[in-house]
Amino acid sequence: MATPLPILDDPGAASAVAPETDAVTAEAREAALIAWLRGHTPLAIGFSGGVDSAYLAVVARRALGREGVLAVIGRSASFPQAQWSLAREVAAAHDLDVLELATDELEDPAYAANPTDRCYHCKRVLWHHVVPAAAARGIGTVADGTNADDLHDHRPGGRAAAERGVLSPLATLGFTKAEIRLRSRALGLVTWAQPSAPCLASRLPYGTAVTIERLAQVERAEAALRALGVEGDLRVRHHGDLARLELGAAAATRWLTPESWPALVSATRAGGYARVAVDLDGFRSGSLNVLGGVRPAGPPAAEPGNAADAWADALPAPAVAGRLALWRLSDADRDAVLASASRRRALAARARGTGATHAALELTSS
Repeated sequence: MATPLPILDDPGAASAVAPETDAVTAEAREAALIAWLRGHTPLAIGFSGGVDSAYLAVVARRALGREGVLAVIGRSASFPQAQWSLAREVAAAHDLDVLELATDELEDPAYAANPTDRCYHCKRVLWHHVVPAAAARGIGTVADGTNADDLHDHRPGGRAAAERGVLSPLATLGFTKAEIRLRSRALGLVTWAQPSAPCLASRLPYGTAVTIERLAQVERAEAALRALGVEGDLRVRHHGDLARLELGAAAATRWLTPESWPALVSATRAGGYARVAVDLDGFRSGSLNVLGGVRPAGPPAAEPGNAADAWADALPAPAVAGRLALWRLSDADRDAVLASASRRRALAARARGTGATHAALELTSS
């Protein structure tokens, strides 16, 4: 049975980033979206059940009727079972006509090699299946859920969409993720406060080959952590036998304590990892792109205090592999780091002094 996806660390966060003063703008964009949809019917939508594609599909269903929109799900080993279950739940709740297509991107050596443009090869295969399937049903317009925020990140999949004539109305009309969440809540979509859920391959650093076994390992570990009760943003980043956990702020406060972190280790090991570390910066959207050097790391979220700086400087140097700095500390020092956000930030800042973009603390004894 699939583990249901949790909501954001703080359900109020969605409204916090899209205050009521933006509601008029969001409503105006939705009116423009409805007009756009009515000018592009019938329509097929690449549908993952995520925040963006769910919103687009439901608005299209309301504007065009059931016969006017087809939600197309691409099934592959990189698509989490929990996300598929959510997609089917949304489709059933809103009476969406759904087509499921098996994609075979893992059979493409260019995709499996996991280059920095892996997403291009993935989407190229996806649209290779979706566009003809839509055309066979008399549907000439295919759209995706790309939003305006996505245009500011490393998104090579957009090139594949453009090559097949796939349109991105949310991005074209200027919808931000916050506005999509705001309107999704207004429409009663269960996805309005769901964390972003990119494909499982995004947990593998660029250059690490994508295999069914590695994808399954990540999925098992994340499912075990969700079953444990870890909510909000979560990523299990794959580094061979080491899993690097990225936790949202609320989850870090809840689980990075001497009493709770052993349960994180046990759950992650249940997924097949021998070693477990926690990322000292916590969850970062686009973390893979920073680690792969295709996006700048940017400044730390907050600067540590002088006391934390001095404390961190007294610790042994981390092991640095590429852009990742990894600490293994004594039990006492490890627990002191986990219990203090300022000390975690201080260690992360020290890692950046070595040239690393990521810093992690192994949750084991030295």
